[in-house]
Amino acid sequence: MNDSCCQSKPLQILQWLARIAAAVIMLQTLYYKFSAAPESVHIFTTVGLEPWGRIGIGVLELIASVLILIPAARVAVVGAGLGAGLMAGAIFLHLTQLGIVVLNDGGGLFTLALIVFVSCLAVLLMNPSAIGAWLGLFGVRLPFTPAK
Repeated sequence: MNDSCCQSKPLQILQWLARIAAAVIMLQTLYYKFSAAPESVHIFTTVGLEPWGRIGIGVLELIASVLILIPAARVAVVGAGLGAGLMAGAIFLHLTQLGIVVLNDGGGLFTLALIVFVSCLAVLLMNPSAIGAWLGLFGVRLPFTPAK
């Protein structure tokens, strides 16, 4: 079942704004990762993941961005889950190794990671039956998911 069919129009709009915000931010940062921009190289060198971590995370962010923009909720939640996981890692590294401000960016990258994280969580929370459907494949039933 697609959760968006049961959502009010304002909630559908909010969900699409969250999807678009997350995807646009992740897609925009790909240029820096794939072009080996000095800022990206510095970040991934600092955390010990240069160059393969930079490229691999870029590929994962590209996949998350594409999936989150697919209208089917069951597909979008995979992108949102992947995006939230990637941003949780970015936030963790900012708090433990990089610092909130990186190369005098005023905390811009940290703020963007927070925005993507919250946006992805919003998409997940607005599509509980899609999450339940995926978990059901592994025999897990959420309390709010109807039994078949």
